[in-house]
Amino acid sequence: MKRYTLQLSYNGKHYFGWQRQPREISVQEIIETALTKLNHTHPVGVVGCGRTDTGVHAADYILHFDFTEIDNLEQFVQRLNRMLPRDIVIFETKEVAADFHARFDAKSRTYRYFIQTTKDCFNYEQRHYVHVPLDVAKMNEGAKLFIGKQDFTSFSKLHTDVKTNMCDVTSAKWVQTSEHELYFEITADRFLRNMVRAIVGTLLEVGIGKIQVADIATILEQKDRGKASSSAPGHALFLWEVKY
Repeated sequence: MKRYTLQLSYNGKHYFGWQRQPREISVQEIIETALTKLNHTHPVGVVGCGRTDTGVHAADYILHFDFTEIDNLEQFVQRLNRMLPRDIVIFETKEVAADFHARFDAKSRTYRYFIQTTKDCFNYEQRHYVHVPLDVAKMNEGAKLFIGKQDFTSFSKLHTDVKTNMCDVTSAKWVQTSEHELYFEITADRFLRNMVRAIVGTLLEVGIGKIQVADIATILEQKDRGKASSSAPGHALFLWEVKY
């Protein structure tokens, strides 16, 4: 057996997240089913670089799997793409060291959350429409307070199975791409469940003047999910890049 990686993208609209679910369809299940059909001998399991929630997308996702030796990697990708639905696209497969781990070897992950401030009948499925003016400068002031290694309990889904809520955020900023479009980009060594959406929801409240920039520091210190704002919807969130 050899160990391989797949680099892929997926549109999360029709899936209940990346991770296999007992009663709901997931991206992981679809890929494992296709790989098992190609393997012929035994079921193939995959390990992803991280979880994404229901409806969340991935522009750059890495997974690893163990497989019998693949003679032609390019042809393997073509065959796999023909088997997969149109909302999952494989770009490349590579042979890697036997001890490579898609999740634990990742050095950083970057997410982007896309906002639209005017009604749009084409991009609405992957943009969060905000119908009130936003103070982007203040939102960027607030974003800076998330940078550094700190406890993100206030921005994590409750009752998760992680051992620590400490994350090291190296970059957090809002980028205005046009008069009516912007995105939030955040990079860290790891993310907690619902963390990015909770951060975005809180920064949007800064942008509309509902809370102040200084309130973010207080929310972080309180380590209480109930103190942060509601999470932004999942349909506008993308896992954007993973670095090793």
